[in-house]
Amino acid sequence: MKSTKTILLPKLTRILEELGENIKFARLRRKLTAEQVAERAGISRSTLWQVERGVASVSLGTYAQILFVLGLEKDLQLVAKDDVLGRKLQDLELTVGKRAPKK
Repeated sequence: MKSTKTILLPKLTRILEELGENIKFARLRRKLTAEQVAERAGISRSTLWQVERGVASVSLGTYAQILFVLGLEKDLQLVAKDDVLGRKLQDLELTVGKRAPKK
């Protein structure tokens, strides 16, 4: 099976690169080697290296496993938690119910 390269917009590429850098700094602050994190996450060092570079083709599950190893898995729960735009759009579509009958 031939693999395809994921093509992202430049802004998304920068976001993934920043995420990878944040993961790398979290690993270094914990004084863990790439080999230790890769082994604990059940991945190869080259996959960890790709995550730390923000490569788009790495699965979200791999990112989640690495965050778990670093003790940062709860950060995933913050993704889209406060969806301001979504709530505004939802509020715009709310309909006003009928008035209660007069007595």
